[in-house]
Amino acid sequence: MYNKKVLSIFQNPKNAGGMKGANGIGKVGNAACGDIMKIYLLIEDGIIKDAKFKTFGCCAAIASTDVACDLIKGMTIEDALKVTNKQVFDILGDLPPHKIHCSVLAEEAIKAAVEDYYKRLEKAEKKNAENDEN
Repeated sequence: MYNKKVLSIFQNPKNAGGMKGANGIGKVGNAACGDIMKIYLLIEDGIIKDAKFKTFGCCAAIASTDVACDLIKGMTIEDALKVTNKQVFDILGDLPPHKIHCSVLAEEAIKAAVEDYYKRLEKAEKKNAENDEN
């Protein structure tokens, strides 16, 4: 069902696990469909310094999330937002048609983590502005 590359990444994901100090966290999927992805980002000066993940799902879901994390490390936020599920799919080499949604979820998880980063940044800036007024 899966090619050797997908199986290899699934068996030895480099980016699995949570991250203390993450300043962007994106969670996508749902238990009903069977795949839940959570990506943790550490962003400094607009650059993604590190990316980790926790994924509950199938082999394709775990491999897709691991590849997505590798892809975005070292990228600017703007470039990370341009990462597509096709890029993830191409790196994996091939996914069964009914598993392509896993690469789509990986793309969505990146976007959700960046969105969370911006929300946290806005909240911190607002808090700092309020403190400056006092």
